[in-house]
Amino acid sequence: MNRSKLLLQLCAGIFAFGILSSAVVGYGNGKIFDITHKITSQLPTFGSVNGLGQFIWLVASIKNGSTVNVSEFKLGTHTGTHVDAPSHFFEKYYEQGFDVTSLSLQTLNGPALVVDVPRNNNITAEVMKSLKIPRGVHRVLFKTLNTDRRLMHSKQFASDFTGFKTDGAQWLVDNTDIKLVGLDYLSVSAYDDAAPTHHIFLRNREIVLVEGLNLDGIKPGKYNVHCLPLRMEGADGCPTRCILTA
Repeated sequence: MNRSKLLLQLCAGIFAFGILSSAVVGYGNGKIFDITHKITSQLPTFGSVNGLGQFIWLVASIKNGSTVNVSEFKLGTHTGTHVDAPSHFFEKYYEQGFDVTSLSLQTLNGPALVVDVPRNNNITAEVMKSLKIPRGVHRVLFKTLNTDRRLMHSKQFASDFTGFKTDGAQWLVDNTDIKLVGLDYLSVSAYDDAAPTHHIFLRNREIVLVEGLNLDGIKPGKYNVHCLPLRMEGADGCPTRCILTA
């Protein structure tokens, strides 16, 4: 095979890879996996049957005579892929200013483990034991039945999503070194355990919660995770861009 033909085939392969796997791109000798859900009007929001709806508007447009297009948007702080701050569930932390700007960048970025959760369970203490996550692992993304059900791709909120039960959260706090907990729906906690589970995770301001992750096609294993929420003063949560590299 001559060199020109080989180059054309390589280019065609790269182009096809870009079309088929828009959430995966080459990066040096590795790959970047975009695990952030795109913010659209169809994105589910907590408790809503109609999804996010219109969230962005043009306030100036070239079509209407402006020299530029300028938009404004309105989003809840817990829209799509997002982080929770300690102030989300603790009034004292809200008053003390422990907002998203207080979250540790060291916790939000670094080596991470993606684990497959048994598909017929919420994350209880027994499930946590069965996952056998070793000490020294600081960031874990939990891939659950939520991904299989494609819940983040349906605009209607599903209250039967998979999440942590209180005993699972307490087991994690007591028996692991995990400081970043990520999950593939709008809350890390099971619907009926929302407040007590968040209290367990956020009480000591040591654990960062990342919710609404897009783990479609992500295989269990070791990666590096990078999550960067906006530096927004006073925010009890914030949409974030999250990627994995491998």
